[in-house]
Amino acid sequence: MIFRQPKRVVLALFSGGLYALSNVGFGWWPLVFFYLVPLWLALDALGSHKNLKQAALLGFIFGLSAFAVGFPWLLSLTDKFLGSGIVIGSILWVCLGIWFAFGFVIYALLYRCLSYVKYPHIIKGTAPLILIEWWQISLFPSYGGAALIAKPILAQIADLGGPLLLSAFVVMINSGVYAVYHWYVCKSGFPVKQTISAIILFSSVLTYGHIQSASILEKAHVNPLHIGAIQSNLVMLEKDELSLRSHAVHLKQSQDLLAEHKVDLLIWPETAYVRGLRRPLPIDAQFIRAGIEVPLLFGGTSVWQNKGQKAKANSVFLADEGGKIEQVYDKSLLIPFAEYTPFAQLLKPYKAQLSTLFPQGQNFNSEGQQHAIQLGSTTISTPICYEIIHPDFVRNQVNRLRPQLIVTLANDAWFGDTQEPWIHLSLARLRAIEHRLWLVRSTNSGISAIVDPTGNITTRTELHTQENLIGTVYPQSSFTFYARYGNWVGWLALLLTLHGFYRLLT
Repeated sequence: MIFRQPKRVVLALFSGGLYALSNVGFGWWPLVFFYLVPLWLALDALGSHKNLKQAALLGFIFGLSAFAVGFPWLLSLTDKFLGSGIVIGSILWVCLGIWFAFGFVIYALLYRCLSYVKYPHIIKGTAPLILIEWWQISLFPSYGGAALIAKPILAQIADLGGPLLLSAFVVMINSGVYAVYHWYVCKSGFPVKQTISAIILFSSVLTYGHIQSASILEKAHVNPLHIGAIQSNLVMLEKDELSLRSHAVHLKQSQDLLAEHKVDLLIWPETAYVRGLRRPLPIDAQFIRAGIEVPLLFGGTSVWQNKGQKAKANSVFLADEGGKIEQVYDKSLLIPFAEYTPFAQLLKPYKAQLSTLFPQGQNFNSEGQQHAIQLGSTTISTPICYEIIHPDFVRNQVNRLRPQLIVTLANDAWFGDTQEPWIHLSLARLRAIEHRLWLVRSTNSGISAIVDPTGNITTRTELHTQENLIGTVYPQSSFTFYARYGNWVGWLALLLTLHGFYRLLT
């Protein structure tokens, strides 16, 4: 059994820890260039015979270690956000961890299978990981290459292939490091090809980053849009108290901001207006904006009748200069048990029990309005909260709406002083690079930010502070290679893996 070889277990645990610490939220991004090396050492130590069970267990240990170190903040979601309590929340957290680790079970098995056909290490190490990141269904997707947003100059290739290309790049560098380590330990011939390839690859990505960043920053900044965003820091209040205070606080901060700054668009974060707004639109906005005379983009709840039944949605509204609300966007990527009940018809007999287990749960409609918000000649895409962390969702939105600006509203107050707000911001920054668009992030409690098309933050707020965000964006039309061709890196990984299995079977 594998536990008779504790060194392999330690290597898998260590490797998973490196993966977590290198990822967004911790800031130790250089670890991403060798986080897989210990896992590969453990897998290759199994020898040439087919120890698939032991390989699967090593992959599982890696995944559990990565999840335990990197995702403790999810306990806040399962406990406070769902209102399920620490026991149910812990059970859900463990289930998520097992599912996350299962992905690396598949990775370890694919890695071993491709080893039997003597595939080059750079392919057998990279292709299976890309497939797992591409295919594994996840509430909060994780991409190894996303760590590079901590050094945006290395993340510029995201406009070519999204997060999968970033992951492929870092795994290939891992492979070069692995080859050099093998040479050092085994005293065999120096891996000249692998080393030169890794150096050329790293240099090429770095050069591309410098060229793209310089080119984008040199573009004329035309049609400036002056932005003001309110961060109220009203956190963890009871619904009745929040309903009484939220609107007044946002109005007061808005008036203070407008007294000192001239803005073209004022933004309130997700669920800033707590009471539901009844549709159909248009409706009068004077009772919401009071004395505000600039366009106001804000988060709230929509309520309407759908086939005789009450329907509601988590929405973004635009109150225009004329005092009317005529445009709305409804969130469609909902969090299970928090914003909707999965398998609702099947679980209908247990509705009372589910309400007891998840007292904070909502029943939002996911099939509402999915239009862009139009502010004059500027088309704005408005993904809500964790919609922004799903690259395929945002890419589909960009393809369909062709926005010149992305504005994302969120509420991260549930997660307290954890890595989650930093992770959320980091993944949003990647969307700016992928589509070469300015991005504004407005949150209740931080971190609100303005991000330029190179992924750099031009201005931001602090975490858990009451303050206003002021800055300027430059809406522009952009349609990148990634927006057009999507996950071509995943398809290439699939072809390479299938070719490996063809060789294995023949």
